Amino acid sequence: MSGSKITFGKKEREKKKLKKRQDKEGKKEERKANSNKGKALEDMIAYVDEYGNLSDTPPVPMAERKPSKVQDYSQSELGDEKEAPTLSMREGVVNFFNEQKGYGFITDKKTKKSIFVHIHALKEPVIQGDRVQFNVESNQKGLNAINVKKLA
Repeated sequence: MSGSKITFGKKEREKKKLKKRQDKEGKKEERKANSNKGKALEDMIAYVDEYGNLSDTPPVPMAERKPSKVQDYSQSELGDEKEAPTLSMREGVVNFFNEQKGYGFITDKKTKKSIFVHIHALKEPVIQGDRVQFNVESNQKGLNAINVKKLA
């Protein structure tokens, strides 16, 4: 009897096995190269800042942070005025007011910005289109009009 013959099908199966082994070895080498093993803990840590974004730098402790003041916001939010926002009277026009809900908005004459006004800040009732005089204060949500008086 003669030995087993190597047929075309057997050769193809052997080639496939060899290719699979080589692919597996290549993937193994790639995993080793990209592995995080052996890295320092500091290299793997990510921090979340106050806005919810990831960063590599640790946050500044609360004790070292600079406290914000109303005057810090007055330049950017209120325009070019040098005064504190609650000291000077401003003029504007009521562009929306809902008596049932108790709030509205005033468009400032100088800055053309819309400023929130609550019904408790009114000294007399106003309607849409009224010219008013008011002071501005800043809070967590933005600018508020206070001491609102209707102009004649």
